[in-house]
Amino acid sequence: MSAVLAPTTRRQFLTLLGISAAAVSCGTATAGGGSGPSGSQVTTLKYQGNVGAVTLPELAADLGYLGDLKLEWVGNTISGPQDIQSAATGQIHFGGAFNGAIVKLAASKAPIKAVVSYYGVDEHAYSGYYVLEDSPIRSARDLLGKKVGMNTLGAHSQALLDIYLSRGGISKADAAKVEALVVPPVNTEQVLRQKQIDVGVLGGVLRDKALAAGGIRPLFSDYDLLGRFSAGSYVMTQRFIKENPDTVRTFTTGVAKAIEWSRSTPREEVIARMTEIVKKRGRNEDTATLQYWRSYGVGETGGRIQDKEFRLWLDWLADRGELKQGGLKPADLYTNEFNGYGKG
Repeated sequence: MSAVLAPTTRRQFLTLLGISAAAVSCGTATAGGGSGPSGSQVTTLKYQGNVGAVTLPELAADLGYLGDLKLEWVGNTISGPQDIQSAATGQIHFGGAFNGAIVKLAASKAPIKAVVSYYGVDEHAYSGYYVLEDSPIRSARDLLGKKVGMNTLGAHSQALLDIYLSRGGISKADAAKVEALVVPPVNTEQVLRQKQIDVGVLGGVLRDKALAAGGIRPLFSDYDLLGRFSAGSYVMTQRFIKENPDTVRTFTTGVAKAIEWSRSTPREEVIARMTEIVKKRGRNEDTATLQYWRSYGVGETGGRIQDKEFRLWLDWLADRGELKQGGLKPADLYTNEFNGYGKG
């Protein structure tokens, strides 16, 4: 059966991402609770996961790095912007997304702060833009009038597509002729092979699995364009951070420790641990793709956040006319205060 495409316009996406202050305030009861160091703090964090994958908080919990802090899974998501919107409105306690999406949400006055990086780009963990082996697409100009499938619009994949087109000498007017479509990551390979799209964005285990099957080739990757960098962060509301500083410190430092454990532990052992975690949670998930895992791709030690990781996307969004130049500074968007790993 053919996978169903979900075309979404950029305007529709940005409308979805923009939330009002009223929406934020009315949802924070769930994500609030706790009253600082002298009072009781939240000890169970609600979150969304990913099908067939192990997130860093899940890994940290299994390794015992979260201490008495518990995680409560409320469902899965394939969209970073949706995840951080759910965190901002109090449906979950933390959410993760591409740093550009965090910038956009913060610009809409959502009171959020990034606390730790959780994914990035390196020689093992990257998103590639793939075409069929016999595709005529060889350059940025060849993309005009073509369809590019990605997990969500207005986020990491579309940002890198814009950068590729710009570096290829494509004007903004011509770049608008490249059609970005939402395709669930698990369906991207199938949709590309069925020629429903011309280019498919594939990353991590799904990328390696597709490459192993043959018949596709890379057009470019985010690693080709920007090298190694942290690309996404976990966010919490400022209110939650203020009321639950010890919880935030335990969470952030635990995630940081899990990042470094995944770097220093033999790959086969990491995969075995992840496979065990997926099986134990009993969600009827396929663990086959875990065999292709190589790295979370986080750039800095312990996922500590740097100005440059937000500056890139502040400039990108300003160039697109979606943000006022200088309206936000990187320091407005994140804090390393609660990350106890690698301080100094």
